[in-house]
Amino acid sequence: MKATGIVRRIDDLGRVVIPKEIRRTMRIRDGDPLEIFTDKEGGVIFKKYSLLGGLADFAGQMCETMSKTTGQITVITDRDSCIAAAGLPRRELADKRISSELEGVMEGRQIYQHAAGGAFLPVASDSDKYVIGTAAPILSEGDVMGCVLFVGTKEGLETSEVDYKLAQTVSGFLGRHMES
Repeated sequence: MKATGIVRRIDDLGRVVIPKEIRRTMRIRDGDPLEIFTDKEGGVIFKKYSLLGGLADFAGQMCETMSKTTGQITVITDRDSCIAAAGLPRRELADKRISSELEGVMEGRQIYQHAAGGAFLPVASDSDKYVIGTAAPILSEGDVMGCVLFVGTKEGLETSEVDYKLAQTVSGFLGRHMES
């Protein structure tokens, strides 16, 4: 654990305020679920809870299948990081924090497809090596849960109507799967 030096009191209802700086740094928004852990030393740990994180194995199998079918790099994210990836750079993308551009695509709730000559949107926040070809937000009960991506490099990025439809289908399936 890393100490922040910030101290907060618990009110009479058992609430504690998480400082704005920490919420911003950790990308915690109003209404985000937090999982609570305790450690042996009596510490209480709050961790962002990802509904899609529980489906990491399933998402990995889905990515593998899409990658083998299309021959492209595929990624499934939750709202904060890449939870599954398939294709050559799998290790470079797995568990990476998503870029603010991808976060914007998800918040827009529309399928994105790169247009020739358009700006490239990076997948990860710490690198622009891999960019988004097609992105379909995963929506469950009106909430954005994550995104299904076809990814490439700036030099070799290709998109097609098939990518668009496949990403749309998989994101719709995952969204409905989250509801049940």
